[in-house]
Amino acid sequence: MYRVFYKCIVQIIKTVNCMNRLYIRNRYIFMLDVVSIICASMITHLAVFSGEHLSAYTLFMTGGVYALCTFFVFFLTNVYRVAWSYSGTRELAHFFAINIASILFTYIVFEAMRLFGIAPVLFRRTVFVIAIISVLAMAVVRLMTKEYRRYVSNRHCVYKETSKSAQYRVLVIGAGDAARTIINNSYENMSSSYDIVGLIDDDANKIGKVFWGKKVLGSRLDIVRICKQMEIDKIILAIPSAYYEERKQILEICTHTKCDIKTIPTLSEILDSPDKKNVIRDASIDDLLDRDPIVLDNNGITELVGGKVVMVTGGGGSIGSELCRQIMRFSPRTLVIVDIYENNAYDIQMELNEKYPDNKPVVLIASVRDEKRINEIFDVYRPQVVFHAAAHKHVPLMETSPVEAIKNNVFGTYNLARAADKYNVDKFVMISTDKAVNPTNVMGASKRFCEMIIQCMENESKTDFVAVRFGNVLGSNGSVIPLFKRQIENGGPVRVTHENVIRYFMTIPEAAQLVIQAACYAKGGEIFILDMGKPVRIYDLAQNLIRLSGYIPNVDIKIEITGLRPGEKLYEELLMAEEGLTQTEHEKIFVGRPEFIGIDEIKKGLEALGEAIDDGDSEKVRTVLESVVPTYIRDNVSFNKNCKKQYNKIYTSVKEKN
Repeated sequence: MYRVFYKCIVQIIKTVNCMNRLYIRNRYIFMLDVVSIICASMITHLAVFSGEHLSAYTLFMTGGVYALCTFFVFFLTNVYRVAWSYSGTRELAHFFAINIASILFTYIVFEAMRLFGIAPVLFRRTVFVIAIISVLAMAVVRLMTKEYRRYVSNRHCVYKETSKSAQYRVLVIGAGDAARTIINNSYENMSSSYDIVGLIDDDANKIGKVFWGKKVLGSRLDIVRICKQMEIDKIILAIPSAYYEERKQILEICTHTKCDIKTIPTLSEILDSPDKKNVIRDASIDDLLDRDPIVLDNNGITELVGGKVVMVTGGGGSIGSELCRQIMRFSPRTLVIVDIYENNAYDIQMELNEKYPDNKPVVLIASVRDEKRINEIFDVYRPQVVFHAAAHKHVPLMETSPVEAIKNNVFGTYNLARAADKYNVDKFVMISTDKAVNPTNVMGASKRFCEMIIQCMENESKTDFVAVRFGNVLGSNGSVIPLFKRQIENGGPVRVTHENVIRYFMTIPEAAQLVIQAACYAKGGEIFILDMGKPVRIYDLAQNLIRLSGYIPNVDIKIEITGLRPGEKLYEELLMAEEGLTQTEHEKIFVGRPEFIGIDEIKKGLEALGEAIDDGDSEKVRTVLESVVPTYIRDNVSFNKNCKKQYNKIYTSVKEKN
């Protein structure tokens, strides 16, 4: 018997060495499967026949036939193409299901053999015992393969880390499926530098229990204590299904630790961008905004841009590029992107070309100041909907270059508006700003005059002209967030103009989505105003950003007060307090009462501004702006002093909310 066993092993080795990798990739697992069946046959026969002499015929009629049937089914179902080192419970369950099928197939074969008198009933019963033992043995082989790879990976990781730096001690918030994915990834990824110390979960039934080899150490109230006691380096928020308010509360607790904070995208983020490559991203200030997810009227937006030629000016900018991304989701016939800065235009072109290879956008380099070039573009492409996002928006820079602000913002808008009227555009949507409300700077005053142009054109054209006004956008070009991040990376200080400056914020995708939604409601002449939510103190924003980066404000990173810049307000006007404001069908979009401005008044203003910029006289530009924009206040210092009562009311409400 032992000689037969030896010969079988030798023959298996010879067979395996001759196997082609293309046909059996797991050839060593195949070899161990054969050994498992032989051993199972030996054990079963020794038990059944009580040590009686066993013949090669007996072994073949039981173990041999079972092995042939099993491997026939295995090869038929590609069992040996599975990467068992990376397998999970699904692959193991599939493996057991295949084995059940192979046992049934073997039973049918033995029934046929019994009917023809080839095999006795005893052999048919014996084979079931062999099957049970061999299946368990083969499952153990696969589990050991997975564990062996994990052991080798961990050893490689330890060697790699000791030669470079120690692993990061990580605390995972949440004991659900997302946490399981992170833990499994840390086990299986040999390049992972995460040492997961434990889990946090608010479910009292989970606290103290072990999930996937990691203990639930406490609830959110214990985060600060645990991070200090266990010397945690990083925190991962792994609750993608949590509501924004809950995520915000947890992240605010995490900011009181010295840990680097990371998070898994929310379900809405995953649905909006299913091709995200980074499952775990850095927690950002966006996560601390108290903003509910946007619900859009997809049917209305499809009717607005679907199957139409849509133009976006300033399409390479932060708002313009996001408008392009959102518009492409609704399948326009042609998206025409116009921008003067070629690098940004190229970036958004490459991004959209890759994402929509069958509907590539047209990207054109042009300035809205160039009336002839703008008319050429309108004549060739005949856009039906225009989103005008091209503008100079940086307040301090426009204070030092007011002539450029008027050229680009005012006359650029006027050129586009006239072209839209001439070429029968259906809807023209201009992106405005909250700084246009009682402006104390040239940029805000120029955008207010643009709004006046839009409202005037409504009475002069069949095109529906509207403006959409909103506040600061997190992460946009020129916003404080990228600046603060650079200052933190450089070790500080983080520079804030005034300790009590208050602003309204929204995210770039949120702003773009609401702009497109507002355009659906446009009938002409409206100024749509977006609900900016709760105001945010810039000093608090700087503190939170420092904490999110794993530092303590004014200890590790200093915050420096530099003083208000020219044209800057302590607070922007409350958009919701504007007279005549009414709500639209969307809860976050409001519309201001239309103003009727004559074309003659606008032309006089344009003529006066044209003379001022021809002279290149910055003071003359400001003087003319005062006459053509009645709400423009040149002295921002006096404005801030005279508005202390209103400011104190807003500042008190911000402190109470925070």
